[in-house]
Amino acid sequence: MWHATFLAFAKNFMDVDTIIPSMIVKAGGGAIHIGILTAIMMGGSSFTQLFFAPYLSNKAYKKKYLLIGINTRVFALTGLGLLLFLLQGDQHNYVLWLLFLFITAFSLAGAYTNVSYVDILGKTISQHKRKTFFSANQIISGINTLGSAFLVKKILEWKEYPVNYAFMFVIGAILLLIATAGFWSIKETIPSGLRISGIKSFIRFLKTELKQNKKLSYFLGYINTQGIAISFLPFIILFANETFDNQRVSAGVFLVYKIIGVVFVSLLVLLGAKKLKYNLILYSNVLLSLLLVAMALFIKDVTLIKYIFVLGGIVFSLFTMSMNGLLLEVSGNENRAVYTGFAGAGNILPAIFPLIGGVIINQFGYQAFFILFMLIVATAAFFIFKINCKK
Repeated sequence: MWHATFLAFAKNFMDVDTIIPSMIVKAGGGAIHIGILTAIMMGGSSFTQLFFAPYLSNKAYKKKYLLIGINTRVFALTGLGLLLFLLQGDQHNYVLWLLFLFITAFSLAGAYTNVSYVDILGKTISQHKRKTFFSANQIISGINTLGSAFLVKKILEWKEYPVNYAFMFVIGAILLLIATAGFWSIKETIPSGLRISGIKSFIRFLKTELKQNKKLSYFLGYINTQGIAISFLPFIILFANETFDNQRVSAGVFLVYKIIGVVFVSLLVLLGAKKLKYNLILYSNVLLSLLLVAMALFIKDVTLIKYIFVLGGIVFSLFTMSMNGLLLEVSGNENRAVYTGFAGAGNILPAIFPLIGGVIINQFGYQAFFILFMLIVATAAFFIFKINCKK
């Protein structure tokens, strides 16, 4: 909870839906750049868990590797901030790709960290308290994030690009470093007994588990389809800038409204944690994701775009809670790190969809992109039906 509290403060300074895409647009990026960025930060980073899991699953205790991953993210954020401080004039061409280099390091370190985090989390939180934990975690994070969102908005308005974004990333790095103190205090008491000897053994184990645990394959199908929903908001940043170029588009305002959505739905889930079933949460998230597109298609005023971010925050929050909860349900203490790696296979489509989306927007426009998005998300309902989680 210490980590969640300070991470919540840090999140807004490095938000992947608003702050970083907005920075890329200001640095001269277009649809293709947003597609690459979103592919790296959303599905792409999670996909690499497939390669990290075989190595990390062989480690009985994972605290050290968790801290290595988090501190790499601190280094990457610091590098981003320093790069922007040094940015002068029209150096956009090479600076844009250096920004991508640091963002890639930040994202891959997150995937590396998550394998150890889920393993430690599963050993720490008892099964009957997980849903309550995840929703309480979201609320604490949401409230803190909402508070820091206003600070982020002030910093964005205080200075011009690139200095304002430089301050953002340096502050985010400091807060993330403070957040690691929570994990320094953890004492792992249950070692992981499962051993995987290399990537080939890992793939064989995945095939075996897919045959024996049918819910795993449906779980991966769910992530591959519903998972693209979390890559939608960065494209709305670009959409707003291109569609309403004669009106002021504020990433800080969008961020505040996104966090309002996160806090609102987290509070609802916490209040109904014992009564709410995962199935209801999953189906609701599919419907809300489709509503996101409907709003984008019919909104004609930039002042109304912020309400897309409220709904986007709700979708993001529900997906995060449900995915983590489902992963803990379909796995056990011995294989949880490996299953986290398996979840990377569920991010193949979320990894390539932003790239495809960027090309589609360039060639055919936003309507074609929105239609493809809706078709993919709608298929998630089939996998939810097959998972049929009773909890």
